[in-house]
This record gives sequence, C-alpha cells and structure tokens, in this order.
Amino acid sequence: MSNSVLVAIDGSPGGERAMNYARERAKLGGAKLIVAYVIEWSPYSFNTPEENAERHMRREQEIEKATSSIVQPASAALKADGVECETIVQHGPPAEILIKLAKKHDVAQIVIGRRGQSGIKTLIFGSVAGSLIQTSPVPVVVVP
Repeated sequence: MSNSVLVAIDGSPGGERAMNYARERAKLGGAKLIVAYVIEWSPYSFNTPEENAERHMRREQEIEKATSSIVQPASAALKADGVECETIVQHGPPAEILIKLAKKHDVAQIVIGRRGQSGIKTLIFGSVAGSLIQTSPVPVVVVP
C-alpha cells in the first residue's frame, strides 16, 4: 500500500471540508493526494446516433467545466501548500469509480465529505459516502 490518499471533491462545502482534512493529513504524513471529481453518468441509455453525439459533446463540456472551475483550483492550492497531488475527472457511478481509482492507485484511504451536491436523490437512493463505507477495500474517512 502506498502513502497516497484519494480525496473526492465535487465543489460542495462538504467536498471542500474533505479536501481541507486530506490536505492537513497529507502535510503531516507526507502523503500524495489523488484528487478525484466524478461526474455522475449512466452509460445505460437508449438514444439515436444524433442523441449520442450530443450526449458525448455535453460530457466533454462537463469534464472541461469541472476541471477548470473545481479541480485545477484545488490542485493549485495543494501545490502552493507543498502537497504533491494528481487530479482525475471521470464520468460514471461515483462510488464505483472511486473504488476503481483507489485500487488503481493503491491508496491507503479514501476521504470524502458526508454530504455533497446530490440533494433529494441521496435521501431516496443513499449517498456516495454510504456506498463507499459498505464496499471500499480501504478505510474511508467521512468528513462532516
């Protein structure tokens, strides 16, 4: 297991608190942070070729927006604090993608905010943090 920590951000106050917590832990232990932004996306859709092309364009725009407005500023702040980091923006089911990233990067733990930008859907289907707690192969720190 490496001395890397996966931290999930989403532009919410909870994501910001998770980032701050991970930053302080990384500074104390010299850990590298893997900063991940996962855009919820379902590959299951029955569309025409035209709808698929539009959906692909929208997906690329979402990645660009998340990278420029949330991930790059987080990375810049971490680097300014002397914290080594790598950034990732992906589409997919958030908990599933975060677990894949944790395995791929051999992280020691995952840090996530208790509540992100979801809303009513979370109350009905459950949260990403809750799913990670149930299925993660590494410890999960849920920051209130």
